[in-house]
Amino acid sequence: MTAQFTDRPDLARDDAGIVKVSMWDVGTPERQRQAVDAIRKTWRSREWPHPGLLSYSVHTGEDGRTLLHYSQWAGEQAYQDFFRDGRDTRNADIDAAVPGVERLSLHTYELYRSVLRAEGDTRAPGCVVIVDLEFAGPDPARQRDWVDAVVEALGEDPDTPAGGIAAHFHVSTDGSRVLNYAEWESADHHIAALAAPGEGVGSPSPLWERVQTYPGIVGGGVNRYTPALSMETGAGA
Repeated sequence: MTAQFTDRPDLARDDAGIVKVSMWDVGTPERQRQAVDAIRKTWRSREWPHPGLLSYSVHTGEDGRTLLHYSQWAGEQAYQDFFRDGRDTRNADIDAAVPGVERLSLHTYELYRSVLRAEGDTRAPGCVVIVDLEFAGPDPARQRDWVDAVVEALGEDPDTPAGGIAAHFHVSTDGSRVLNYAEWESADHHIAALAAPGEGVGSPSPLWERVQTYPGIVGGGVNRYTPALSMETGAGA
């Protein structure tokens, strides 16, 4: 099996048991491009590493230095097999092409809820907005309650932001984090939504106020990325 390159991952696929999200710092926009090219060449030149790896995607940060990696797996065992048998050799090839990559973080998630695009909507995301929250200690019920509050607020909001396509809410398997992978037509659409009245995306309302003042949030951020590379297992590349 080899890598089949695609436009974007299918985030709502029902065979993904876990999602791994990691962050690299490569330093400059030029090194971002070099790293994406090195990843593409490395994965194109090798067999697909494990049938339990369903997709792997890379995004370039608007900051000009980071890369966000998003991979879907059948389960944790598949990732551990890859970690043991193939990850380091692939990373070594990438490091040879782009020395000095800093691997900053790796978190494991499960997809909890998705707010999908309308039927027939074929817009491709030109921008991915990652909303990453950290809570004060593990509490799976709190993770899901916050996500439910956001989905309720989105459902009751009369002013859906222009350019928004879909939102995919993930909860970390350790119970301490939530990640929203939000697809937008462009970064400009997201910037305009943030500039609207209120605090962030969403009309001023009690539902959004509950989201924004939810207790127990101790960290996180909002960052924009451009989809750069996506692949899944296939017959050829």
